[in-house]
Amino acid sequence: MHSAVLLIEFGSIILGLGLLGRFAARFRFSPIPLYLLSGLAFGEGGLLPLGASEEFVATGAEIGVILLLLMLGLEYTASDLVSNLKAHYPAGLVDCALNALPGAAAALLLGWGPVAAVVLAGVTWISSSGVIAKVLGDLGRVGNRETPVILSVLVLEDLAMAVYLPIVTALVAGVGLAAGSVTLAIALGVAGLVLFAAVRYGRVISRFVSSDDPEKLLLVVLGLTILVAGVAQQLQVSAAVGAFLVGIALSGEVAEGAHTLLSPLRDLFAAVFFVFFGLHTDPASIPPVLLPALALAVVTAATKIATGYWAARRSGISVKGRWRAGGALVARGEFSIVIAGLAVTAGIEPSLGPLATAYVLILVVLGPLTARYTEPLAAWWARRRTPPDHGITERLPEARTQTAVRD
Repeated sequence: MHSAVLLIEFGSIILGLGLLGRFAARFRFSPIPLYLLSGLAFGEGGLLPLGASEEFVATGAEIGVILLLLMLGLEYTASDLVSNLKAHYPAGLVDCALNALPGAAAALLLGWGPVAAVVLAGVTWISSSGVIAKVLGDLGRVGNRETPVILSVLVLEDLAMAVYLPIVTALVAGVGLAAGSVTLAIALGVAGLVLFAAVRYGRVISRFVSSDDPEKLLLVVLGLTILVAGVAQQLQVSAAVGAFLVGIALSGEVAEGAHTLLSPLRDLFAAVFFVFFGLHTDPASIPPVLLPALALAVVTAATKIATGYWAARRSGISVKGRWRAGGALVARGEFSIVIAGLAVTAGIEPSLGPLATAYVLILVVLGPLTARYTEPLAAWWARRRTPPDHGITERLPEARTQTAVRD
């Protein structure tokens, strides 16, 4: 009976996610809010709490996080990461300062303590690469001049996660300063070693993993990723960071083939992850934190726009492109939930999970809107503030105007 109920519940979850995804695709917006809402509906305090399948969903959620970071790593080569880091690190520093500090300040003002402040700083800092990439494609801006600037900011955020996630993992686990320092040193050492191996021996690693048979390629890449993620978690680094580094180490045709094969699995388990996060958030706990979440969303939407504008200006992009770059960076999503999930699992602050859920729901809906309308609204405001030209030429007859131009 337990097995039958598990199959019925999990099958219903997958079917429901598929229908929600189709609904979101029809209206061209991210399905992440719908996945979170479905988790709220069937979790603690929801309409119909799940029972038998919750443990299975938890395992699927862990795989979802691993695949999200693996696929992110497959998008970049080690040389791309190094060159981006050298060329655009000032934009990364500005991004961190403008967007992490509001989250930390909000946690301290709410009286949650320093550990929650570090966690909420990450929640407000990291933009959603998946949502932003989809929005850029939908708006036909992939070839725009400001798009490399946007991608550079996202890459720097992803690189920063390799350092940030081990720190958060150590903090929420309650380890001491010495143990935390050792954890961070191990994380940096492993990340540096993998980047070095990827730059120097990336072709050798890819050749070892490569296979003409899609089935064998899928099994080797997936098995290697989960194995490395497990070892990383055992070392108190982070399973997500381990998966990210595996993705960086693979390049060329292997990365392309693995990306194609793993994309459906990533989408499936990532959706399960969002549901799992919603399952562990009581809907009744969201209204008390809705106003702080809304205020934080407004502030950090403005700071993200400022970040994109500054980064694009530094790269010599036109004013319109600067506003487009800023508006595109507003969306938060999967990685904000991953970071908040660490704190929720550790139980450091009961209200942090609901606030993060409300915050992501607001910005994952607002993000595509700011990407589309920030530049037109800025142009409209500039025209409104510019005084009309009441010069003499405007009142001259056509013949006299042409004479004045010739003169």
